[in-house]
Amino acid sequence: MNETLTRTLSGIVYILILVIASLYFYSFLLLFGLFLLFAVAEFCNLVGVKKTLPFIFAGVGYFLFSFYEVSKNNKILLLLAALFVSVKAVRFLFDKRQRFLDTITKYVYLIGYIILPIILITKIPIQTGVFNPKIIISIFILIWANDTFAFVVGKSIGKTKLFERISPKKTVEGFVGGLVFTMLFSVLIAKYFIHQSFFHWIIIALILSIFGTIGDLVESKFKRIAAVKDSGKIMPGHGGVLDRLDSIIFAAPFVFLFYQILYYVS
Repeated sequence: MNETLTRTLSGIVYILILVIASLYFYSFLLLFGLFLLFAVAEFCNLVGVKKTLPFIFAGVGYFLFSFYEVSKNNKILLLLAALFVSVKAVRFLFDKRQRFLDTITKYVYLIGYIILPIILITKIPIQTGVFNPKIIISIFILIWANDTFAFVVGKSIGKTKLFERISPKKTVEGFVGGLVFTMLFSVLIAKYFIHQSFFHWIIIALILSIFGTIGDLVESKFKRIAAVKDSGKIMPGHGGVLDRLDSIIFAAPFVFLFYQILYYVS
């Protein structure tokens, strides 16, 4: 089986599993619980951390904060911690040093860059106490649209490198193309699928395109330092869970922040 066919079939299976599991609250939580464990294992391999303690942190944190309702104050604390590490990750991205730092810093990234964002992903589709699967499915459609059209436009007309030191194939033209098409998809989703405000979903599209691209670059830097092509091998032709979720993991705190702003404004 050639690589393109393998990648296509693997991608279809991944999309089907994610969409079907996201239709029901507990299957959604179970799937993302599995994603979390794989992501933690892959991140530990990248940065050279033993897995026992990270698995405990991930399991306990996910069980307490995803399976049970969390108070508003605790949600804000989780969000602030994730946003703090997001800022730290951006600084790490622009730092020209190609090395990891001390063990404590690795655990800070593990918790704030992997565990907390995945917990926040499970909170995003729960609005006014009700689980709405269309929210998380719509978000992933926009992530896939951004990835697909950034690749297509970049490959077709891309000339200006976006961040050559970290990801030589990404171009400014590809980024802009992905952003424009993601915004177009957000309008279609708002009108024909989720039936919510155009403005609401255009903002989410902007967040996903911008911060999703940064998330992809941050993960690329981790892989570059670790001298590996993929974070794992669980998905034939696609790599690991982190390779598939790097965009949404990084963008999730900012999407969650947007929903909190909407809640307090309304």
